[in-house]
Amino acid sequence: MDVAHFLFGIFGNASALFLFLAPVITFKRIIKNRSTEKFSGIPYVMTLLNCLLSAWYGLPFVSPHNILVSTVNGTGSFIEIIYVLIFIVLAPRKEKAKILGLFTFVLSVFSAVVFVSLFALHGNSRKLFCGFAAAIFSIIMYGSPLSIMRLVIKTKSVEFMPFFLSLFVFLCGTSWFIFGLLGRDPFVAVPNGVGSALGTMQLILYFIYRDNKGVPRKQAPTEEESMEMGDAKPQQGKQSNANGIQG
Repeated sequence: MDVAHFLFGIFGNASALFLFLAPVITFKRIIKNRSTEKFSGIPYVMTLLNCLLSAWYGLPFVSPHNILVSTVNGTGSFIEIIYVLIFIVLAPRKEKAKILGLFTFVLSVFSAVVFVSLFALHGNSRKLFCGFAAAIFSIIMYGSPLSIMRLVIKTKSVEFMPFFLSLFVFLCGTSWFIFGLLGRDPFVAVPNGVGSALGTMQLILYFIYRDNKGVPRKQAPTEEESMEMGDAKPQQGKQSNANGIQG
């Protein structure tokens, strides 16, 4: 691993860490209110699966020279497990059952990938199998803000698309994209290239609509749209303002 390759890996670790820690404010609110309200726990469970698969892929016996991929995603796995456990403890019964079931699914998929790659595959075939699995879920994770981008275009407001979250999506995707190119690893470069492009689109939207940070009453998002983009407020009277944002 040359110096440039290593430096982009370090920068990718730092920017990814900011992404993993972005939901802390949301979870402080959840813990304070002792309720997940209408926040969705699904993004955190799916991000956990991405982190687990990427951490496994980065191990030396799976793909050489990718240990920095393992370090950041191993850290991300630990953080995401905490988020998921908080959801399981504080969510309403129906939501709790759904998240617990999805969490079980994630652990089952990861265990299956580990088992197959250890006992059925060797060498390059092991790298291909684990790489495809990690790349697919990385793209799914990066694609999660698409509903928010649609809402920004519809409402012409960036109220629900924080600048720094968009910035670190761009920085994280770009740094790991370059890391993958330097290491000639398409399973790192391709999904993070997608992330870099989506981060760029978010920043462009932000600068187009940056002066419109409040949603006019006539353009206020519906409950369904709010649930998509993830901003929840407690229910008051007959009004319900929707829900939960991803990290």
